[in-house]
Amino acid sequence: MEVTIISSEYRINEEIRASKCRLISNEGEQMGIFAVQDAQRIADEQGYDLVEIASNAEPVVCKIMDFGKFKYEQAMKDKQARKNQVKVDIKEMKFRPKVDKHDYETKKKHILRFLEGGAKVKVTIMFRGREMARPEMGLNILEQLAEELEGLAIIENQPKLEGRNMHMLISPLKK
Repeated sequence: MEVTIISSEYRINEEIRASKCRLISNEGEQMGIFAVQDAQRIADEQGYDLVEIASNAEPVVCKIMDFGKFKYEQAMKDKQARKNQVKVDIKEMKFRPKVDKHDYETKKKHILRFLEGGAKVKVTIMFRGREMARPEMGLNILEQLAEELEGLAIIENQPKLEGRNMHMLISPLKK
């Protein structure tokens, strides 16, 4: 019978407070219900630690194991899980509604570089003063950018006006 480990903090040896425990051997076989002192003695005779792995159970479940080796293996599993995780960067590129053609092209090249690097790009149009009266200017810039990036990226979040800024999130196409 395989026992799943519930708690991330384990009580070992003398730290176990219960009077009785269900004992599991080092090989994973159930040995029965023992007094904790007897279970501790059995673990000591085998040269292992007694580890409480399920404190919510009645009686608590304890396993005989090499706790140092167990902690090392858990650390290696955690490290491997972190290594396999994909970290997504979100870069931001800011425009103004009256952006010059050359500035627009330069910023578009930066956005392409970010997308090729696998990062998502949050494109922001910043409005000041009277520019707030013409949000369609910012929307036109975002729509033009989306049209020019078609085939290279997808629009994850459509343009949305929030306060004095208009945002759009672009993510690279999966290869």
